[in-house]
Order: sequence, then C-alpha cells, then structure tokens
Amino acid sequence: MSQKMTRRRLLLGGAATAAVVLVESSFGKMVQTGIPEAAVDPTKQVGPLPGVLGTRSPFEHPQRKPSLTSSQTPLQDLYGMITPSDLHFERHHAGVPAIDPNSYELMIHGMVDKPTVFSLADLKRFPSVSRICFIECSGNFRKPDKENITPQDICGLTSQSEWTGVMLSTLFREVGVHPKASWFLAEGSDAAVMTRSIPVSKGWEDAMIVYAQNGEAIRPQQGYPARLLLPGWEGNTSVKWIRRIELSDGPFMTREETSKYTEPVKDGKIRQFSFTMDARSIITYPAYPAQLQKGWVEIRGLAWSGRGKIRQVEISTDAGKTWNAARLQEPVLDKAHTYFRYLWQWDGDTTAIMSRAIDETGYVQPSLEELIAARGIGTGYHLNPVTAWLIRRDGQVVYSPEKWK
Repeated sequence: MSQKMTRRRLLLGGAATAAVVLVESSFGKMVQTGIPEAAVDPTKQVGPLPGVLGTRSPFEHPQRKPSLTSSQTPLQDLYGMITPSDLHFERHHAGVPAIDPNSYELMIHGMVDKPTVFSLADLKRFPSVSRICFIECSGNFRKPDKENITPQDICGLTSQSEWTGVMLSTLFREVGVHPKASWFLAEGSDAAVMTRSIPVSKGWEDAMIVYAQNGEAIRPQQGYPARLLLPGWEGNTSVKWIRRIELSDGPFMTREETSKYTEPVKDGKIRQFSFTMDARSIITYPAYPAQLQKGWVEIRGLAWSGRGKIRQVEISTDAGKTWNAARLQEPVLDKAHTYFRYLWQWDGDTTAIMSRAIDETGYVQPSLEELIAARGIGTGYHLNPVTAWLIRRDGQVVYSPEKWK
C-alpha cells in the first residue's frame, strides 16, 4: 500500500546524510568529511528527492592532490578511460582567470589574408567535432624515494576527456593562412600570459579550439571558455584560456620554450621543442595501499602514447624476467588512454609486477636504466620509465623504488 509523502517522512529520509560535514581545507576548498550512517534496511526509509545537481555517494571520496601549481588525478580510483571532469588534473602558472564568455575573443592574425577576431558564439557556429584524447604534463613523473606512494603520486598529471570544439584547420581556412607560415604563437589570457610556439603542420593535422568537456562547458581550471587542444603533445602547448594566435615563418622563442620546457640530455646537449609525449603505462591495481590475498588477481591500469594508438601492453609478474600480453579494453583510440587488464594467480611469494606499453609505431616503453643510458639523468621532463610494484608475502603492495645514479 502506498504511503503519503509528508514533511516528516522527507526529513527522516534525509537523515542518513546528516552526518556528512563540509569543512574548508588549507587550500580554501570545501571538502567532505565523515561517513553517513547507512540505513539498516534502505527499503524502509524514503531517500532524498532529485536535486539540481548530481553528487557522488558520500561513501565514495576520490580526491586530487593539490599543490601551489598543480593537482594530480587519482588514477588508482578510476575504472575506465574517461576522467571525471572534477578529477581532471590541474597545472597552471598564475592561477585560474575568471573570463566572461560574453566578452571572450580569440584573435587570429599575422601571416594570414584576413585577420579575424572570433567571439565564443562565432566559434560555436562552425561545424563542431568531438574526440577523446589525453592531456599530460611534460613533467608528469615524480622521482620516488619511498614505498608508500600511489599511482596518483607518481604520474597523476594526466587525464582524459571527451573534448568538443572546432578544428583549428577550419579557422585557418577561414582566415587564409599564408603558404610560407610555418609556426604560430598560442597565447593565453591568464596572468602568466602563457605562450608557446607551435608548428603550423600540427594546426592543420588535428589541433582544435575546444569549448566543451565531457558533455558540458569546459571547466574554468581547464581553460573556460575555450582552450587550444593539441592531441598527444605536452600539456603546456595546449594553451588554456586561448586569446590570440599569430602566424609566422619561425618560432617565437618565448620564455616557456627557452628558460622553461627544455631538457638537458647527454654530452651537454639540450632538447627543445620535444612536443610528443612518449608511450607510457602504469598499473593502477594492485598498487599501494592495496592488500592482496593469495589467489587470482586482476591486474589493471592505463596505457597511452602521443604518437598514436596503443598496440600492446605487456605485464611482468616476476620482476621483469618474463612478459605476457594484457587484454586491451575497447575502444583503443588514437592518442588516448587505453585501459588494460591481466588475470594473474598470485602464489603468495614476494615478487614485483610491472607493465610496459608498445604503441603502433613500435616504440617500447623503456626501463629507467634504458632511459638514463639514452638521455642521462637530465630534468623531470618527458620521463616515462616502467613502474614496478613490490608485493610482499603478507600481501602488502608498495612502490618499488628505483635508484637514480
């Protein structure tokens, strides 16, 4: 028999969430603490009515790890290839600007036939395109020196979304790019006025001006109201809050590509304009702080490459002595995170597990020793070594630190 919905019943129905408290963190953000008291029998208690915005269960609390300039995605808490928008990593150089979409403008000028200023409405009138791809900071590697760190700590500066916008090639045709234009300057609206020189060939190939992310307007932390997207290239080239594109016949040698984002390598040499992110993978389970029991375990994680599709992921469960192919979760997309799985029976002995990615160009993710031999220790840019997790006899999973010589 149906029961009448009364104010008292509504109040009782919301009682299960009353124990959830919001407090202000040291970074000025409201965070959820406490766990609500679950109903003994939820079929006997009316729950809250629909609201204007959906929320996660109060029993689920994935969080980014913030610092003064960045915050890392909790890779170990994700179940697929798409990163929820509110968990997408952040990296910026002077905070997040507040930009009114009604006054937003993108100017394209320089070596073009028709210099043009586009409003956000103008950009949205062009044919739109959506694609799924990752963005990764070129400094997405922490040189670990302890065991109790997670995948988020090691390489949480990568995330993946479905991005929607207009192809930059469409705008190039609209303004009439000169045949001799070989580079363009991308400039942001943030207080750092982030600027990078980009080859025009990348603009014609697959670059986009995006204004939507995972089906909604792009988040402010990701460049609202519009950003440049360069699939597969280091994240800082996908300039956020994009306001100006200038075409030229040479690179502009900005601060961010001279004093920053260059890489010392062997023999006193420097790599510059090393745009492409190399193939990489990481096991997200089991990883610290997982506790295993003897028996069957599904090893799973993410692999990606800025050069194209992931062709194969190999798993070692004996500290690199032998390797076996993992199963790739469809769809396997170009320049995109690919989820992998491998079923393994743990016999209870101490061992180390690791993964390595192979992309469609044949590039194989290197070990740390191979990386150092090829480049030297260098800086923290473009480091993509194989990552190992140590499994102890008691089932505790910890990071297996590498030695930097």
